[in-house]
Amino acid sequence: MSLINVATSLKLESAERILEGTLAAARKAGMFPLTVAVLDAGGHLVALKREDGSGTARADIALGKAHAALGMGISSRTIAERLNDRPVFLNAIAAATGGRFVPVPGGVLILNEEGEAVGAVGISGDNSDNDEIAALTGIHGAGFKSHPESAGGA
Repeated sequence: MSLINVATSLKLESAERILEGTLAAARKAGMFPLTVAVLDAGGHLVALKREDGSGTARADIALGKAHAALGMGISSRTIAERLNDRPVFLNAIAAATGGRFVPVPGGVLILNEEGEAVGAVGISGDNSDNDEIAALTGIHGAGFKSHPESAGGA
């Protein structure tokens, strides 16, 4: 009996390259300890790393940022900007997703060459802008595109 291979949108090897690039960028920039979560396009956790000293809630926050980006099809920064004046809707989304929705910068879509989302990265540990910068560095360093393309949503 042989096993059937299940197609995945983001391979473990790619997720690990994103993680390592992200953490290397964070160390080079002197950021606080980070927790990084990488999801595939189906929202499944592919890889997660928590640096020494990163708080115990950071994994849940990182996952929430990645799930928010993937679930809405845009970066968590863009979600925050678009829904800033709609707190009732934000709370409804959080409830509908079982709390797996953190709409602050640091959740970035991983795009393939065709611009299709193959996963998402969520980071927590430093300020949200730095979390996003680290995610972008890791994604681009692994050879992927991203949404947003650059820090600050530009």
